[in-house]
Amino acid sequence: MSTTQDWDCIVIGAGVQGSFTAYQLASKKKKTLLLEQFVLPHSRGSSHGQTRIIRKAYDHDIYTHMMEESYQLWAQLEKEANVKLYRQTGLLVMGAECGHEFQLIKNTLQRNKVPTVILPREEFAKHIPNVNLSDGDGALVDVTAGVLYADRALKTVQGQFQQMGGVIKDGQKVINITPGSVVTVSTSGGNYKARSLVITAGPWTNTLLAHVGLQLPLQVVKINVCYWKEKVPGSYNVKHRFPCFIQVDCKEGKHHIYGLPSNEYPGLMKVCYHMGSETDPDERDRQTDRSDIHILQRYIARCFPGLMPVPAVVESCMYTVTPDHHFVLDRHPSYSNIVIGAGFSGHGFKFGPIIGKLLCELSQEEVSSYDLSFFRIRRFQAPSKSAL
Repeated sequence: MSTTQDWDCIVIGAGVQGSFTAYQLASKKKKTLLLEQFVLPHSRGSSHGQTRIIRKAYDHDIYTHMMEESYQLWAQLEKEANVKLYRQTGLLVMGAECGHEFQLIKNTLQRNKVPTVILPREEFAKHIPNVNLSDGDGALVDVTAGVLYADRALKTVQGQFQQMGGVIKDGQKVINITPGSVVTVSTSGGNYKARSLVITAGPWTNTLLAHVGLQLPLQVVKINVCYWKEKVPGSYNVKHRFPCFIQVDCKEGKHHIYGLPSNEYPGLMKVCYHMGSETDPDERDRQTDRSDIHILQRYIARCFPGLMPVPAVVESCMYTVTPDHHFVLDRHPSYSNIVIGAGFSGHGFKFGPIIGKLLCELSQEEVSSYDLSFFRIRRFQAPSKSAL
C-alpha cells in the first residue's frame, strides 16, 4: 500500500553511518525516517559482525582529530543506553621501521599527543608474547585503542533513535528517488517525502545515485573475514589483554593485515587482509577468490606461531572504497538537499558517531564541525570537467 508522509529528513541505509545520522537528526528534534532494504538485523552489508577496531593511529591528522570526538560520542552513547560498547586493549602497529607508512602513523600519534608506547625490538617479546616481529620492523602501541562491539553498537544506536521518536522502516528497497525542493523516495513499501535526504547505502550507493544523475568512483569488494584457532587456548585472548594489531608494509601483500584478540568465537582470533576482490553486492556469494586467505596463511605461519595457519571459520563482509581510500562526505553537486556519505568500508565503523554528526550538519545546512574539503566529491573530478 502506498503511503505519503512528510519528513524533515529521510536517511537511506541503516548501517552504522546511516543509523548514527538518523540518531543525530532525531536528537535535534527532526522528524526522521530511516529506510533499510533488508529486514533488520542482517549481514548483507558492511556493518554486521561482533567486533571492530577503534583507534587513533592514522597517517592523516584529520582522522586522528575526528576520532578524538568519536571516542567521546561513543562514551556518551554507552552512558545514555547503559550498555558497554568498547573494550580498551591497545593497538599494536607493526611495520618497516624506516617505512613511510609506519613513520607517518608514529608521527601523527606523537604530534597529536595520543598516549603511545614505542616498543624497542629487544623488549618486544617481553611485552607481546606469541608474535614474531619481522626483520626490520618497528612496533608501537596506541594505548587508547581497543575493540568496539559492532552488532551491539548498531542495535543500541537504532534503539536510541527510536526512543527519540525516530522511525525505522526495514524490508523496503528504494526503487526511485525524485529530487526537488521536497525529495520523494519511492520504495517497495510506499512513497515518502522529505525536505532533505541522506544516502548512506554502502555497496548500493551508486545504484541509488543513478536515480539522481550521479556516479562516484566506488569499488565494492568482498572481504574474507577469517578466524584462526589458538594452539593454546587463551594465547591471544581479549581477557588476557592481548591487543588488536595492524601490520603495515606487509611482506606477503601490498595491503594491511589486521587482527583482533579472540572474543566472538572462543579460542579463535580474527585476522583479516585489508582488501578483497571486486564483486556485485547483490551476488557477492559468487565471488570465491581466496587469494587474500593465502596471503594470510603465509603471514600467520611466519608471525603468529600460536595460531593454526588454516582458518577455522571464514565469513564475509563488503568494503566500498574510493580510489584514495578516503571517505565521501558531501552534498550532491546539483541538489544541495541530498547528502552523500560513502566509501567508509574497511575503516569507517569507529567513525560512526562523528560521521553521523557531520552528515546531519550537512543535511541541515549547518556550519560543519570539521573542514570537509578532504572528503569532497570534486577531488575525483578532472579540472576540465563540470561533472563526473
